[in-house]
Amino acid sequence: MALVPYEETTELGLQKFHKPFATFSFANHTIQIRQDWRHLGVAAVVWDAAIVLSTYLEMGAVELRGRSAVELGAGTGLVGIVAALLGAHVTITDRKVALEFLKSNVQANLPPHIQSKAVVKELTWGQNLGSFSPGEFDLILGADIIYLEETFTDLLQTLEHLCSNHSVILLACRIRYERDNNFLAMLERQFTVRKVHYDPEKDVHIYEAQKRNQKEDL
Repeated sequence: MALVPYEETTELGLQKFHKPFATFSFANHTIQIRQDWRHLGVAAVVWDAAIVLSTYLEMGAVELRGRSAVELGAGTGLVGIVAALLGAHVTITDRKVALEFLKSNVQANLPPHIQSKAVVKELTWGQNLGSFSPGEFDLILGADIIYLEETFTDLLQTLEHLCSNHSVILLACRIRYERDNNFLAMLERQFTVRKVHYDPEKDVHIYEAQKRNQKEDL
């Protein structure tokens, strides 16, 4: 969700972010994601967590066909695009400054008969929640959105608003710093959290969370 461009770097590991396109194959479709590191920074490149979460969805780990889903901090939109291709009705969200870029990727990668299943919409965590009905979605998706500590409270408020008692949250992330564990601890105060997948090659964890049953807290 942060849109601050990183400084130019010559590190080999970051060269892929400077490529104008990243190409993937999911749900029997070739997906070509436009990237724009120089102008939009971290919001406009495909991070490993998005690839791992997309793969997890393609594995059939959760039922997507006919379900309502929302992707938070979507950036390039890869996860939301894959969810739509797999049959979900997806609202793909990010901050206003990233929306035109996000829309361009969604429109370029969804066939005409699936376009109506994906809506791109502004969502700044903790702010314009009135644009979304409480408990509106069956599935809440987030890839590499846990990295700015100052956003944690707003992110938790957003998850609380979007979730019903039956909603499932899937968060894919690397555990890079102590603050990442701090967020998971905060999440566990309001939600039941369990790790459902780990990709050792990319060092990405996927956590599933659901609202705590009030009886559990008694």
